[in-house]
Order: sequence, then structure tokens, then C-alpha cells
Amino acid sequence: MKKGLNLLFLTLAMLSLSFQSLKNPTAYTWFNAKGKSIDFSKVEKEMMEADIILFGELHNNPHAHWFEQKVAKALYEAKGDKLVLGCEMFESDNQLVLNEYLNDLINGKKLKENARLWDNYATDYAPIIDFAKEHKLSVIATNTPRRYASMIYSGGFEAMDALSPEAKSYLPPMPILYDTSVNCYNALLHSPMMGHSNENLPKAQAFKDATMAHFILANWEAGKTFYHWNGSYHSDNHEGIVWYLKQANPNLKIYTITTVDQKTLDSLEDNHLGKADAILVTDPIFPTSY
Repeated sequence: MKKGLNLLFLTLAMLSLSFQSLKNPTAYTWFNAKGKSIDFSKVEKEMMEADIILFGELHNNPHAHWFEQKVAKALYEAKGDKLVLGCEMFESDNQLVLNEYLNDLINGKKLKENARLWDNYATDYAPIIDFAKEHKLSVIATNTPRRYASMIYSGGFEAMDALSPEAKSYLPPMPILYDTSVNCYNALLHSPMMGHSNENLPKAQAFKDATMAHFILANWEAGKTFYHWNGSYHSDNHEGIVWYLKQANPNLKIYTITTVDQKTLDSLEDNHLGKADAILVTDPIFPTSY
């Protein structure tokens, strides 16, 4: 009888732990570049020393967007009006309409009609843009207008030669540096999915990175902090945007964050080591925004 009661109590205890686990599932873990588990407070402390912070997101990952907002709020509390924001999700020729929204000259409906907003803007980016609006922070539209990226994909960098001076004002000075030995471009160049006609894909990627780096630097100055969020491929392994920033100013203090999905959250998989200064690992079981 006693043995049966003990087994019953053990079963009930295990069920309680199981239900508790379901009630409070682990959604994410933070790691440093070497794979050591860290608290977000460590990320907050380290990023405060940087001139430029790049948050590499998975575009549909809700935890990345949540932490993007937490980073913005922490930086604002520490830096105040010395903080400048910027992102890939607004293209450089939309700076005027973005400014009009931030300055209450137009409403959200007009912003949507004129700014080519991403489909997940309302859920994933509007909160951080509205935070900037509330606190009168600048938000810089850093990305290449997509029509020009398409032109490069079709015709290479030479396609930019035909653009007007006004069009070129939305772009970095040309010609841009382009180095196919940089791994993120080399990987695209030699991807097994790429055919001979797609050799311009890494050029278009590099041009976007160069454009974002150009507008980050054009709106940063010593004593300020620039916080930028972008797709993780644009800053992983300290390449992409980071490479262009360092080419322009090797003395910049740059702090990178990236986001990865893993089925296990208790250790960092080897292929993610060194991807960024701080690595947000999330469980892919959680719903995404699209």
C-alpha cells in the first residue's frame, strides 16, 4: 500500500513539473560569441560602450522584435537625445515621408500609402517606430531603394551609371568597394542554387550593405550612438554592413547582435559560434509573425 502511495505521489509530482514546464516554457537563451550563456543585462552593459549597435534579426521572429524594442528603450534611457535609430525596413528615398510621420505631419495611414512598408510592419516594426516618435528620436531610412537593387541584380553595378544625380543621392558614392573574398558575398557567389546568370546576386547584396553603412555613417558622429536593426545576414560574422563600416572608419566601436533558431536552448551550436558579440537563440516551436 505504502509503495503504491509513493508511486502515486511521484507520478503526481512529475505531472506537476510537466504542467509547470508547459505553463512557463523557455523561449530563448542569450550566448556570447564563444558560446557561453549570458543574461540580457550583460548585453545591455556591453552595448553601451559601442558607437554603433547592429541587431541582426530573423524577420518573422517575435522574440527578436521584442528584444529590438528592449534594446531601443535601454539605449534611450542611457543616451537620451544622443541616440539615433535606423533600419533596413525603410528605403533611403522614403526618408522624407518617414520624417513627416515622426513629426506628426502625416498619420499612419499616409505612411502606409507612401512608404512601401513591409507586410509585417504593424506587428513587428510599428512599436519601435512609434517609440522613436514619442521620444522625438531620429529614425534613418538606410536601405537601397528596391528598384535599384533589382537593376544591379539584372545588370550589375554598371546599371547605376545611367541614374540621375537625384537618384544617386539615395545611394552611396560610386563605385562602391566590392570584395568577393568576404565570406558572405563569396558564399552567395558559389551557392549551388546560383546559375551563371545570377552572379549579380552578391553584388546586389553588397550594394545594400554599402548603402546601409553609408547612411549610418552619414548620421553618426562622435558622442552619439547609432542603433540599427537589419536582417541577420547583413551583419553576421562582422561582415556585410560591419565590413563596410570598418572600411570607412576602422576605429569605430561596433557591437553586433544576431538571432538564430535552435531546437535546443541549453548550448550554442558550433555553426553559430562567433556570429556576433551577442547571440539570441530562440525555440522554433513558437509562432512567427508570418
